Amino acid sequence: MKVKVFDESHEKDLEVSINNFLTELEGDVIDIKYQTSIGIFSDEQVFCFSAMIIYCEKD
Repeated sequence: MKVKVFDESHEKDLEVSINNFLTELEGDVIDIKYQTSIGIFSDEQVFCFSAMIIYCEKD
């Protein structure tokens, strides 16, 4: 069992990163964990979109 972690500042970038990974994955996805967070820096909002894919590679 392995994990792959993705972290992007835009949700569309996260989608692209995950879809690219899944396209090339030679194995089975066990689970996907998704999380968003926001921070405030001065007057700016900073978003973080992240996901962790738990998977098994084929032998």
